[in-house]
Amino acid sequence: MKREYYKGYSGELDREMEMLVFGHDGLPVIVFPTSCGRFYEFEDRAMVASVQDKIEAGKLQLFCVDSVDAESWYNRDVPPRWRIARHMQYEEYILKGVVPFVRQRNHQPHLVSLGCSLGGYHAANIAFRHPHLFSGLLSMSGAFDMKGFLRGYYDEDCYFNLPLDYLPNLHDAGYLDRMRHNTYVLATGVHDHCWNDNERLATELRAKNIPVRLDVWGDNAEHDWPWWQRMMQVYL
Repeated sequence: MKREYYKGYSGELDREMEMLVFGHDGLPVIVFPTSCGRFYEFEDRAMVASVQDKIEAGKLQLFCVDSVDAESWYNRDVPPRWRIARHMQYEEYILKGVVPFVRQRNHQPHLVSLGCSLGGYHAANIAFRHPHLFSGLLSMSGAFDMKGFLRGYYDEDCYFNLPLDYLPNLHDAGYLDRMRHNTYVLATGVHDHCWNDNERLATELRAKNIPVRLDVWGDNAEHDWPWWQRMMQVYL
């Protein structure tokens, strides 16, 4: 399996960022780590190994990015306004740094965002905000209610980065039409503390006639890596 390591300076974040790429061709997937996770998390947690056969066959290519959650959502040493501002800088890094990087190396027509837990939030939010760039989303045990990180603070930037807030108010016909042609998959489990978030998000999407697949796994499925490994195998 082809494995490549990259490190480079991001002007959007004013710091160096790291990434691991697995595979040589196939469906390109930008992988977001869990809360404060690193770019090597999916390798360490055997998530990459769970789909190694598809990667080696040229059906799948994973671009595992780093996070700045410790500088944004989880940074308790700064006001909430800075937290959301840092998150928006991170999105700019993905859009202006990572997406062009992917496109230079992979010419497949589609692009998927993927994540577990808080990574599921990152994957969903960027896919919903930029449906012309991301044609697919796979969130596993996604956590979508981010207001607790903001300690009561709320402004326009917060609104536009909280899917459970902005989705109900989407009315642009062209924007909605693009979303209706994309593929959105939400997977969770019967013992997953984020199950309710996933139900709420699916409800908002369906209210806009946006197709979404919500799978609630039985068999005592929990918010944990062994389940996410199995989900990777099923959905990718």
